[in-house]
Amino acid sequence: MDCQYLPLASTGQFSQLFLDYLSQKDSLRPFYSRFPDLAAFREQIQEKQLDQATRQILVRSLERQYQHIHNKPNVSALLQPNTFTVTTGHQLNIFTGPLYIVYKLITTITLARQLKEAYPEFNFVPVYWMATEDHDFAEINHFSLFGKHYVWQTEQRGAVGRMNPQELKTLFGQIPEKLTLFETAYLNHTTLADAVRYYINELFGAEGLICLDADDRDLKRIFSPVMRDELLKQTSGGLVQERTEQLEQLGYKTVIAPRDINLFYLEDQLRERIERREDGTYRVLHTKLSFSENELLALLDESPECFSPNVVLRPLYQETILPNLAYIGGPSEVPYWLQLKSVFEYFKAPFPLLMPRNFAMYVPAVAAKRIHKLGLTPEALFQDTITLKRAFVEHHTRHTLKFDKENKTVNQALDAILHKAQMVDPTLEKAVLAETKRFANAVVRLEQKMRRAEERNQETGVRQLLAVKNELFPNGGLQERSENFLTFYLNDRQFLRKMLAAFDPFNYQMQLCLES
Repeated sequence: MDCQYLPLASTGQFSQLFLDYLSQKDSLRPFYSRFPDLAAFREQIQEKQLDQATRQILVRSLERQYQHIHNKPNVSALLQPNTFTVTTGHQLNIFTGPLYIVYKLITTITLARQLKEAYPEFNFVPVYWMATEDHDFAEINHFSLFGKHYVWQTEQRGAVGRMNPQELKTLFGQIPEKLTLFETAYLNHTTLADAVRYYINELFGAEGLICLDADDRDLKRIFSPVMRDELLKQTSGGLVQERTEQLEQLGYKTVIAPRDINLFYLEDQLRERIERREDGTYRVLHTKLSFSENELLALLDESPECFSPNVVLRPLYQETILPNLAYIGGPSEVPYWLQLKSVFEYFKAPFPLLMPRNFAMYVPAVAAKRIHKLGLTPEALFQDTITLKRAFVEHHTRHTLKFDKENKTVNQALDAILHKAQMVDPTLEKAVLAETKRFANAVVRLEQKMRRAEERNQETGVRQLLAVKNELFPNGGLQERSENFLTFYLNDRQFLRKMLAAFDPFNYQMQLCLES
C-alpha cells in the first residue's frame, strides 16, 4: 500500500481552531499543557500518577466487565504503577459507525506501541472509553454499507449502553452480507455496551485494546467528590464559560456550551439534566423527580451511579479514574477540550496531551489505478468538483480554452475606439464602455461553451475523474465520515492490519492509502 500525505490545512475540511492548535499558535498556548510530540510524554508520565487504590477499583471493574469475554486483554497490567493508558472515546455507533471511529481506535493502539518503543521501562495500554451513558440515540442508530443506509428503530430511551441490541435482528434480514461477528455480538448480549465490548475485543483485543464502560457504581464513587462540588458550588460552568469567551475573543467558534450543573440524573430509560431551583431544591428536567439538597447528596453517597457527567465533566471523570497520558480525538473533540483546562486546574488534575487521531482516505486498487492514469495529485482530489473538472480539462486539452491573447488585442483596440469617441463627443464614453462590457460578457460565454465542448471531447476522462471523486467523497464529504469499515473489510480481511501498519500517530496530516 502506497501512502501519500497532504497537510490538513490543504483539504479545506477542518476548523481554524483545530488547525491553529496543530500549528502551535502562540495565542492558544494557555489552553493546553503540552503539545503532543514524543518528548512531551516523558514530562506527562512524571506529572500523572494514579494512586493504587484507584487502580485496584479500576481493575476490579474491568474484570467484571470482561468476565464473559474469551481471549481478553491483560487488564491486571493496570495495577502496576509504571503502567499508563492512552485513551480515545466515542459513542456506540451500530456496526462501528463511520470509518473514523475505527481510525481513532487504530491511532490509539499504534500510539501505545510507539510509546513502548520510546519508553521501554513503562507499559502503555490503549483504552476505548465507550460512551455508554450518552442518550443521543439518533447519532448511533444508523450506518451505511456499500451505499445503502440502515437504521435501528426502537422505543427504548435513556443511556444507549443499557439498551437491548437484540432488536437489531430485523436489520440482519435487510443486509445482504453475512455479518457473523455482529450477529453474535448483538443477538447474544442484552446490553449494547456488552455487545460493543465483544466485537471490539474480537477486532482489536489481540492488540491490547481495553474497552471501558464507566457507567459503573464503583468508578462513579471515585468521582463523587467532583460531583458533590458540582451540585453544591456549580463551579465548572463558570470556568468553562470564561475560557469559551477567551477563545471567542480570539476569533474562534467554540464547540460546547456549559450548564450551571453539568450532571445528568441517570437510571434505566432515563438520562435527564439536573437543575437547581431558586429555593435551593433540585429537579430532574422532564420528570416529576425533585430533591432537597440533603436528599440529593444522600443519593450521591448511596448511589453515585445515578449521576452522569455531561461533556464538560466527562473528560475529568476519565482522567480521575485512569492513569491516562493522552486523549486521542477528532477535529471537534480537540477544540472542545481546549475549553476545559481551567476545570482541571480547579480540581488539581493533570491535563492530558491532546492528540488528533489519524486522518485517512483509503483508495482501493481500481480507484488507485484511475488516479495514477488521470495524473491526479492528493491536492487535486480535495478540490471541489467544478474546480477539479476545469483543471483536468485544461491540463489535458490540446487547445487553448481562453482568449487571453485575443482579449489583449481587442482591449487595446477598444481603448483606441474609446479615445477617438471621447475626442468627438465625451458623452459617447458610456456607450463605448457598455459595448466593451457586452463584448467581455460574450467572451466569457464563448469560453464556457468551448470548455463544455472540450469536456465532451474528453468525456471518458471526465467520467472517470468524477467516478473517482464520488467514490472517495461520498455525498461530497470525506470518506471516513460516512463509509463503514466493512465496505473494505469484507473485500479484504487484511484491511485493519494494513491500516495498523500504515498509521503513524504523530503524523498530523491527511493520509491517502492507495492499494496497488
